[in-house]
Amino acid sequence: MLSDLEIAQRATMKPIHEIAEGIGLTEDDIEPYGKYKAKVSLDVLDKIAGNNQGKYIDVTAITPTPLGEGKTVTTIGLSMGLNKIGKNSIVCIRQPSLGPVFGIKGGAAGGGYSQVIPMEDFNLHLTGDTHAVALAHNLLSAFIDNHLHHGNSLNIDPFTVSWPRVVDVSDRALRNIVLGLGGKLNGIPRESGFDIAVASEVMAILALTTGLFDLRERLGRIVIGYDKKKEPVTAEDLKCAGAMTVLMRDALKPNLLQTLEGNPCFVHAGPFANIAQGNSSIIADRIALKLADYVVTESGFGADCGMEKFMNIKCRYSGLKPNCVVMVCTIRALKMHSGKYKVVPGKPLDQGLLKEDLESLEKGSVNLIKQIENARHFGVPVVVAINTFTNDTEREIELVRKISMENGAFDAVVSNVWLEGGKGGMELAEAVARACEEPSDFQFLYDDEASIKEKIEAVATKIYGAAGVAYDGVAEKKIKMFTSLGWDRLPMCMAKTHLSLSHDPSLKGRPEGFILPVRDIRPSLGAGFLYPLCGEMRTMPGLPSTPAGENVDIDKDGRVVGLF
Repeated sequence: MLSDLEIAQRATMKPIHEIAEGIGLTEDDIEPYGKYKAKVSLDVLDKIAGNNQGKYIDVTAITPTPLGEGKTVTTIGLSMGLNKIGKNSIVCIRQPSLGPVFGIKGGAAGGGYSQVIPMEDFNLHLTGDTHAVALAHNLLSAFIDNHLHHGNSLNIDPFTVSWPRVVDVSDRALRNIVLGLGGKLNGIPRESGFDIAVASEVMAILALTTGLFDLRERLGRIVIGYDKKKEPVTAEDLKCAGAMTVLMRDALKPNLLQTLEGNPCFVHAGPFANIAQGNSSIIADRIALKLADYVVTESGFGADCGMEKFMNIKCRYSGLKPNCVVMVCTIRALKMHSGKYKVVPGKPLDQGLLKEDLESLEKGSVNLIKQIENARHFGVPVVVAINTFTNDTEREIELVRKISMENGAFDAVVSNVWLEGGKGGMELAEAVARACEEPSDFQFLYDDEASIKEKIEAVATKIYGAAGVAYDGVAEKKIKMFTSLGWDRLPMCMAKTHLSLSHDPSLKGRPEGFILPVRDIRPSLGAGFLYPLCGEMRTMPGLPSTPAGENVDIDKDGRVVGLF
C-alpha cells in the first residue's frame, strides 16, 4: 500500500481556477497562491446572497482512541461520495497545526484515497493563516509588556495577566517562562509561558467571526487581565486591536483546495477542541452553503466535545442549522470502550483488537449509544458511519448496525473511503442524503438567559452523563464576578479531556454517577464564550521521543518525503 504522501503526489491536480469555476466562482473571486490553492474573496458573500441554501452536515465521532477514528477521512470521503452519486457537495475542514505534524499525531488532510491535496501545502504553511494568527497574538503580548515597562497607566495587575505568547511548534520547554530578565531596559520581570498557536483566542475568533468589522470588534474585546480594581483590561484598552485586525485581514479569507477526486474543499481556521470550539470557520461554511447542495464539515474530537460546541457555540453565532449528524465509529474503538483493551500511541495494537470479539464490542457500544443520544438532544437525525478496517468481521459490523438502529440512529452504514475514495462512500452518501430530507427540530441545549451554572450543568448531565457538578472556590468566585460583569449570557466552551465522556481519561465506555469538577472558569470574550476548566488542560504539547519530523526531508528531486 502506498503511503498517504505517495498517493497524494501521484494524483493529477486541476488548476485551482477550474475548481473555482466548478462551484460558480470567477477568477475575480479568488486570489491564487500558486496553481493549486487560492483564497476566496469575502465579496463573494454579497454576490451569492440570493442563492439557495444547501444542506448542512456535521461529521463527529464516538469518544476516540488516542489514534483517532478516521473522522477527517470520513468527512472528505463523504463529500466525495455525495459528488459520486450526483450531488453537488463541498467539504469544509480545519487547517492543521504544525505542532502535531512534526510531533506524533500527523496531519489533518485525511488519508489513503480520501485526502485533500496538495497534501504537503495543506499540512505545512498553506497560505500563512496560522502565522498571521501567531503574529497578531504576539503583537498584543508585546503591547502588554511594553505598557508595563512604560509606567502602566492602565494600572494593570501583572499577576492577573493571562495572555501568553504563542508559536506553532510543540515545545514543552516553553510552557512556563520568566520574561523581562536582564535589567531595567529589558522590561518588567514576570512569569508567563507559550501556548501552541492554534490554542490562541485569536484562532478561535477567526473561526467564529462573520466578517472584517465583526473581527475588529471581537479582537478589541479580548481580556488580557485585570487592573488593581479588578476591572477587565482589553486589547482595545491597550490600543492594539486595530493593528491586530490589519494583520488578520487576509487570513479572514477562506482557502480553496481540492480532494483527490477534484472536488472543492474549503480549509479555514483550526482552533483547539478542548479550550476552544474545535470547528472550522463560519465564513467558509456560509460561502459553501450558497455554492453547493450539500456542505460537509467536521467538529473536533467526539460528539461530547466538538459536536456539542458546534451546536451550542458555532451554530448560535452563525445562525445556521444542521440537517444531519454523521457519527463515525470503529470496531476497535468500541472494543476498547469495554475496558478490556488499551490503545497507546506509538505501541502496537493489542492483538485482541484485531480478532472478532462480539462480547467486548457489545459492552463498549454503550459509548456509541450515548453519543447518538447526545446528537439527538439537538433534534438532528444521526447516521452512523462504521469506518472499517481489514480485521473487522461481518458479524461485528452487523452488531454495530443493529445497536445503532435500536438506539435512535436514522441509519448505520459501512464507510470504506480510505481504501476506495468516493466510491467507498457512496452508501454513506445515500444514507446522509435521505437523512437530510427528514424533518429537523434543531434546538440548543440551553438558552442564552440561563445562568453560568445552569449552562454548565446542562452540558455535564445531558451530554457527559454526570450526576452533578462540583465547583472549586476559584470557580465560584469567577462565576460571581463574571455574572456581575454581564458575561453570564455567553455560551460555555467546556474544557475537558477528549478521551472520555467524563473528566477522567481512564473512564471508558459510558461512565455514570460521577461528579464533574470545575476548578476554574476563564473568559474568551473576543471569541464569545467562557471556558470552564474540568481538569488540567495542556495548551502547549511536547514532542515525543521520536518526533515525526525526523522522517521529513526532501529527495534528490526536491520533493517532500516522509510526511505520513
